[in-house]
Amino acid sequence: MLQKTTIAFLGAGSMAEAMISGIVNEGIVPANQIIVTNRSNEERLKELKQKYGIRGMKREDLQFEQIDLFILAMKPKDIDNVLLSLKDSLKENHLLLSVLAGITTSYMENILHEGQQVIRVMPNTSSAIGESATAISKGFSVTEDNIQLTKQLLESIGKVYEIEEDKMDIFTGLAGSGPAYFYYLMEQMESVAAEAGLHGETAREMIAQTILGAAKMVQISGKTPAALRENVTSPNGTTAAGLRALAEYGGGEAISQAAKQAARRSKEISSQFIEKVKVTN
Repeated sequence: MLQKTTIAFLGAGSMAEAMISGIVNEGIVPANQIIVTNRSNEERLKELKQKYGIRGMKREDLQFEQIDLFILAMKPKDIDNVLLSLKDSLKENHLLLSVLAGITTSYMENILHEGQQVIRVMPNTSSAIGESATAISKGFSVTEDNIQLTKQLLESIGKVYEIEEDKMDIFTGLAGSGPAYFYYLMEQMESVAAEAGLHGETAREMIAQTILGAAKMVQISGKTPAALRENVTSPNGTTAAGLRALAEYGGGEAISQAAKQAARRSKEISSQFIEKVKVTN
């Protein structure tokens, strides 16, 4: 347990709650050393306080000298105002984690002090159940101790991967948006099940377990997805027929394009903020 670490969440949305839940339930940081703020929704703060035993307060009431780590979890459009409101009170030893899509570490460093420690974090929606695939990329001034601290915190919501920041867009396309691709696949499979008279929770659980089991096979077996696919595909069998249909109807290309388009959109969002910096300078 990180007994002496105090965390302030700036934002009280679903991602902030997922992280709070993981940190509290895993006992990483005592609940009374976690603070959550938002701009105006006092009912939301009250809900999180009652649910997790944490503290809630207005942002202007934060006592910076008592906080070690700030987690930026508000809407990306608010980033400038929030960083400017923090700038005069932050010290170089303060660590900022940003879960804001498209906001680069260099953009934040440009607004804050030279030497400010910033880490960009990209969890996905599975963080809500402690099964996130989370990428982190460090800013220029981050210490190794703070990288390890960040990993320890985020491992409470799943697996953590440290990557170079220029790979964040493709990570977003694959893992950040990836759960939605599987949900879409499950929707299509549920529809087929219903057409055949297999309805409701039974069909949904069966399909979910199929996807979960296939993913576990990749993790546990040490084999590539291609090798596992070949192992279960008998010539002229049922799986071969299904795979031929996927190829015929562009299933592989659709998945490829989904990831590429999501990554492209992530890059576009980042570019908008980069252009803003150029204009400002």
